Amino acid sequence: MKRLVCLTILGFGYLCANSTVSPSVYTSGNRGDNQYRVWIYFDSKDGTQTLPLNEKTIARRSKSSITSQRWEDIHVSQSYIGELEEIGINIIHQSRWFNSVSAIVTQEQLHHLDQFQFIDKIEPVLKYKRKNLIESTTGKNPVSFRADTLRYGVSWDQIEQIQVHTAHDNDYFGYGIRILVMDTGFWLEHQAFDHLNLIAQWDVINDDSVCANETTEESSWNQDRHGTMVLSTMAGYWPDTLIGPAYSAEYLLAKTEDVTQEIEAEEDNYVAGLEWGEANGADVVSTSLGYLDWYTYCDLDGETAVTTNAIDIAAGLGMVCVTAMGNEGAYPAPNDPCNDPITYYMIAPADADSVISVGAVTSSGTLSYFSSHGPTYDGRTKPEVCARGSQTYCVLPHTNGYTSANGTSLATPLVGGVAAVILSAHPDWDAMTVREAMMMTATQADNPDNDYGWGIVQTWDAIQYEPTQSLEPSGTIPESYAISSVYPNPFNPTISININAPIDEEIMVSVFDLNGRRISDLFAGRISNGTKEFSWNAQEMSSGIYILKLQWAGGSSIRKVTLLK
Repeated sequence: MKRLVCLTILGFGYLCANSTVSPSVYTSGNRGDNQYRVWIYFDSKDGTQTLPLNEKTIARRSKSSITSQRWEDIHVSQSYIGELEEIGINIIHQSRWFNSVSAIVTQEQLHHLDQFQFIDKIEPVLKYKRKNLIESTTGKNPVSFRADTLRYGVSWDQIEQIQVHTAHDNDYFGYGIRILVMDTGFWLEHQAFDHLNLIAQWDVINDDSVCANETTEESSWNQDRHGTMVLSTMAGYWPDTLIGPAYSAEYLLAKTEDVTQEIEAEEDNYVAGLEWGEANGADVVSTSLGYLDWYTYCDLDGETAVTTNAIDIAAGLGMVCVTAMGNEGAYPAPNDPCNDPITYYMIAPADADSVISVGAVTSSGTLSYFSSHGPTYDGRTKPEVCARGSQTYCVLPHTNGYTSANGTSLATPLVGGVAAVILSAHPDWDAMTVREAMMMTATQADNPDNDYGWGIVQTWDAIQYEPTQSLEPSGTIPESYAISSVYPNPFNPTISININAPIDEEIMVSVFDLNGRRISDLFAGRISNGTKEFSWNAQEMSSGIYILKLQWAGGSSIRKVTLLK
């Protein structure tokens, strides 16, 4: 057993030398009445129980060269859980990805837990307020149909702006693609959901399959309102009125946010919903949720927030991850020691390296006044892309009517739907290829900035995009010049790179980030024997996508790799 010297300090519970319990547990994890909601991280897995993989999960992962089960698929050790339960710990969620459980504990139990050898650390489960993610106006907009817009009705403008109508004209509707939507709940009685191809629902909060309002309290708080509006923007189908980009896709719905608790959310619900969706074959995840309260600008670095790290793991497992930037653009920068006078202000997990974070624009394509701005604290450009987020057309929950609403919450499902449409056109593309295609064909791809990112997404252009990994090297070159293999991919922190260059010629092998910045030169010289293996240790780099580039006198070859920490 651990030998600890502990003191009881009024208001802060037990504080011990060499303790595994973070002091912030007693503040950020405090839920009142001697109750603390915590993450309990374990130091190992026993490997006796693994997740049986859904067929769609296997197919999706294989596109990212993941052909066998991974560490993330091994369940948390049941023997560890048994020991926690023996001392009365109330376990809420188990996370394979983080090798942890979330739980409600007392101060006395925290002291007991601190003596278990198999516990690596104990951190608070953070609780956030969802601020200003939607502003809605009720009532149906006036309809002004043109002959070519009858099919889309009032939703025509938001569809035409992102070229979805052209994809639909070519029979790409998201068919066969599975989308996970995580939100506050979903009321599916509206006529626009009559067609919905629903695979499964999970109410993470109440641990059942009912994602609509279940209690009088939930109804009084309009619990399922936000999620219903978001889902309809992506999946709604009522001709001449509202058609979403991906109305033909398959859907997994997860109710992860409890708005009855002073509009606060627990981050472990988000992680649990994301792991559930990945295990059930989701190709795309779209979340119009975001969290900020317990973070400073310093923490928006792509590595700190639990939800951010979870999104990066999901992307590494082959899911296209789409999330809202937030609606903080109209607000002055908070009293934050990490903030410049400029309003750098987004929400987690929009700061993730591998996510597609979404800003909002008006019908004319100008930035919505509320749309959050980048960059991330570590200097990455955000958002990735934009879509209509001002007066976006959607259903009016608990009626058979329609409304318009504002927020990056409404722009996000348009982009999430676009991701599914692109995948239905290119089912062999992996998640990073979809992300690349969306960014490289958006309206200001040649000049990205921290307002619009790479610009307004252009669905049809993205479908016609030729990914970098399939580009032929330019100029007259030997056919066998190539980056012949990279492994593992995703990697952490070292990757092996095999170069095929049989002609004795000067070559250079370099690493770039997605913004085109040169990160490292791995080799410059000649290869006399035709092949050579290099390795790159990215220990000091942030999780995300990097470009390997082989250059020689006659041209170049490019491969993408993903660092997943």
